[in-house]
This record gives sequence, structure tokens and C-alpha cells, in this order.
Amino acid sequence: MFTGIIEETGTVESFTKGDDAWKLRLATRLPREDIAPGDSIAINGCCLTVTGFDADFIRFDLLEETYRLTNIGKLAPGSAVNLECSLRFGGKMGGHFVTGHIDGQGVIEIFEQRGSDYYLRVKAPAGTGLNLIEKGSIAIDGISLTVAEVEGDTFAVWLIPTTITVTNLRTRRPGDHVNLEFDMLGKYVQKLAAAHLVGQTQAA
Repeated sequence: MFTGIIEETGTVESFTKGDDAWKLRLATRLPREDIAPGDSIAINGCCLTVTGFDADFIRFDLLEETYRLTNIGKLAPGSAVNLECSLRFGGKMGGHFVTGHIDGQGVIEIFEQRGSDYYLRVKAPAGTGLNLIEKGSIAIDGISLTVAEVEGDTFAVWLIPTTITVTNLRTRRPGDHVNLEFDMLGKYVQKLAAAHLVGQTQAA
């Protein structure tokens, strides 16, 4: 479990196809005393397992499905990625509950400064707009953000300059793909509502 509060951005050192999995190696300043093989770290919001590390790099293996369904498959050496270690017992809950399981990729339509803040509009996958509500939570590349506008499958958020500075959003441009995880509570509510509707239809 994660909170959507990015601890730092790492840099892709290498990303290659191995015999058994995709191999990702990141340069990061995350404290090594807090990391062990088998730990979970969210990379652009996607929960991955640490397979090894040293003073300079942390290594991960990726499933083919993860490579295909998330924007991690689009990474290249030099890419900036958002990093968050899993929530520990007694840790701060600064954002919202984020599982690290990506629901799909969105495409940035508009990303521009408006006054002192930034406006980001994203086109989510077709049919996922039911998961979006104004003032609800969403994780974009692992960042906990508040939905400001919803129109069909398109939504927008507002960002303060600090969020741009401390995350990989500083490298994002219109047309880029971002990982999306919709609010877990909202997904449960939608599923319950859909099941209730099916029950009513069958009873009619």
C-alpha cells in the first residue's frame, strides 16, 4: 500500500529484456537502510519488487504484462521516474490509499501554466470516466491528486509549482502517457452499484 506522496525521482540507468523478465536498474538516493530485497516500491505508481541493490542502483524485474500495460514499457535510459516506498505501520498517510495496481494509461491533452499554478488535462481510457468524480482522488504516475474537472473520460487537475519540481511531471508534455490508478473506494462503490443494478434488472 502507498499514499501517493512521492519521496524522490530516480533515473533509469538501464532497461533490458532478460531471459526470464525485463530488467530495470534505477539510480536513486533512497536510503538503503530502509530497503531490502523483496520490498515493494512504486515506480510511476506501479508496485514493483526490489530484486537487488547497491550503493548506486536499485534493481527490479518486470512481468511482460507490466511492461505492456503501463508506461514503464516506454522508459529509456535517462528517464525520470517517481518513487515511493510502501507505507509502513505507523507511517504518515499524506495522500490517499494507492495500491500500486495501474488501471490504465492516460494521455496528456493539455499541460500548461495558468497564473501561478499548472493545469493538467488527461484523456483516460475509454469507459473509465465512471471512476472519476470532481473533488475525488486519483493517482497520476503515482502522485496523489484531486480531480478538478470531469467530462466523459477526460479529467483535469490543478498542480502547485512544488509538485512539478519534486516529481517527473517536470518532464511531461502533451501526448505523453501517464499511469492512472483510480480511487480504490470509488471502484468498490461502482462495482456494488453495478451489481445492484444487475440484480434489479434480473428481478424485473
